Amino acid sequence: MSGGGAAFSRAGTLALVAVGVALFLAVLALIAAGEDFGGDTGNGQAHAASVGLNGYAGLVRLVEAQDYDVERSRSPRGLETTGLLVITPPTYADPEAIDELLQGRTFVGPTLVIMPKWRAMPPPPQLPPSAREKFKRGWVLLGRAFAAPWAEELPKSYRFDHRVHPKPVWPPKEPAEPLAPGRWQGMGLSGALPAAPTLFAAPAGAHEVLIRDDGGRVLAFSVNPGEGIDEDNPAYPVIFLADPDLANNYGLADPARAAAAIALVDRLADEGDIYEVTFDLTLNGFGASENLLTLAFRPPFLAATLSLMVALLIVGWRAFQRFGPPAAAAPDIAFGKRQLILNGAGLIVRARRFALLRRPYAALAARRLAERLGLARPDAQAIDAALARRLPAEEPFTRRAARLEAAQKPADILAAAQDLDDLATKLQQGQASA
Repeated sequence: MSGGGAAFSRAGTLALVAVGVALFLAVLALIAAGEDFGGDTGNGQAHAASVGLNGYAGLVRLVEAQDYDVERSRSPRGLETTGLLVITPPTYADPEAIDELLQGRTFVGPTLVIMPKWRAMPPPPQLPPSAREKFKRGWVLLGRAFAAPWAEELPKSYRFDHRVHPKPVWPPKEPAEPLAPGRWQGMGLSGALPAAPTLFAAPAGAHEVLIRDDGGRVLAFSVNPGEGIDEDNPAYPVIFLADPDLANNYGLADPARAAAAIALVDRLADEGDIYEVTFDLTLNGFGASENLLTLAFRPPFLAATLSLMVALLIVGWRAFQRFGPPAAAAPDIAFGKRQLILNGAGLIVRARRFALLRRPYAALAARRLAERLGLARPDAQAIDAALARRLPAEEPFTRRAARLEAAQKPADILAAAQDLDDLATKLQQGQASA
């Protein structure tokens, strides 16, 4: 196996990085999607993400087809939209929360309130397998129809009695004949409801009837409690749809009912020249905290996110550019006397124990000079005598050695050692000239 070649080519490395970045972005997308990815499409509730008979996923698609900008919001911030807000509170919603929501939107944007009706449930376990196989994910069975008690606890401007026709009896009993679906008319349209019974409203305050049934009962009405309060900042209306079968998935199977649902949306949107429609899911228990990844791609954080992405691209591009020729790889452990000396010197420098070098270096210099002078032993007095004969003008060895042993600072130690080396150098030069 050759050790000189690279483990991966540049193209192979680039492919690995590209695949890793793609997978990382996919993970970020799934995290940002949160509950919207692979979430429950029914759960038996009447909300904008439900595909059951009582849900409003069909209305969401129908509004999108009318070129509105549609969003299904799981965040409380979605309730603050300046566009059209569509809420679908459950049967036992909190009237104070709904009142606070409607009051807060008086000068913010219009609101469409679709009332609850059916008690829905998933297919029971005892259902025959042949029938269960026909159910798709999110489909439900419809039970009894119920009016919402919280409508009677709203302020007078919004308050109404939510009732069932025909009036239910207790204990409940099966009628002799199935009830025929009621008929409706309004908004220039008319038709039949998909099923009986009918839910209607008896408003307590000023209101405008938009849709009635064949008995004159109110199925949809509009109120505007803030009208005339501020001429410079006009108030927005609120429409209550008492019978949701005009707008849920069950009702949208009929073109006339689908047209009526769109007519209600258009009425609220046209008054405010609005193109955004938000379907709230928080009142149905699908609220979620704000996702940090989602915030990163919204102003004002979007600029910082884009800058970071550009910086990462530049770093990645420079990582594939070589800065000069490749450096030769040195062995992990070098061999030889020179490396041994460098390692020892480095250890002494790191430890800063220079004083330990003075006496040994003086003894080493004495042996070197004795060898140059032809002496049998490195005796200091004998070296001085021999130097006096050979180099009479030079400072004696003993004086130079004493200066080295007395030095304290690294610079003084180095200078004194250099003086001893000069003696050996001059003796060698003298021998070479002789």
